[in-house]
Amino acid sequence: MMRLLFVAADSMEYPGILARAKSCEPAAVAANWSRAGKLGSHDILLVANGAGPKRAAAAVDAALRKFTADAVVSTGFCGALDPALGIADVVVGTSITAGAHRFPAAPVSGSGGTAGVICSIDHVAQTAEEKRRLRESGASAVEMEAAGVAARTQAHGLPFYCVRAVTDLAGETMANDFNSALRLDGHFDTMILLRGVLRHPLARGPELIRLRQRCARASRVLGDFFADSRI
Repeated sequence: MMRLLFVAADSMEYPGILARAKSCEPAAVAANWSRAGKLGSHDILLVANGAGPKRAAAAVDAALRKFTADAVVSTGFCGALDPALGIADVVVGTSITAGAHRFPAAPVSGSGGTAGVICSIDHVAQTAEEKRRLRESGASAVEMEAAGVAARTQAHGLPFYCVRAVTDLAGETMANDFNSALRLDGHFDTMILLRGVLRHPLARGPELIRLRQRCARASRVLGDFFADSRI
């Protein structure tokens, strides 16, 4: 048995784990959302505190004040940089790169995961061209929280893991401007996105629907992966 702290950006990244967990209840953590329960033989704490490294780092510190973790897992969704990755493919981080910084990540044994370097940035990688440039560093996937989680986990002297599931492909450019809609609290402003849909209904509306479907699928795959993996 281990005590595992999971950190994601949004609660919508957790339904797959929650479906496999037991006795999950709200936890008294100073974060946007948290649940405590059991996954197999492990005690788990799930925390979501918004997008970006700073909010993810704050979530680690807040959670560890309430929960004595044996290890910390950065999880949730990611964008593919490797063209071979498909929707809902699981990427198990071997290390996290953030500018000049690199954080090691411990291996996770599980079926169906692809090992690779994960690039952590402070914004949404929206275009195929940006993803192509990020791929030149050798990274397989891109996301926004892992560097913040890794830095604080390292400071606390705990093992760090990163497991992500793909929701957008390397060759895709997003029609919606998610960076303009990202609020200071780490959540995306629905009204800004909807106004964008009204201006470009044929491109942006279907993309949001498609992305929601992909996120639901990716969340289920993450739940299955963690339920069958060993940390």
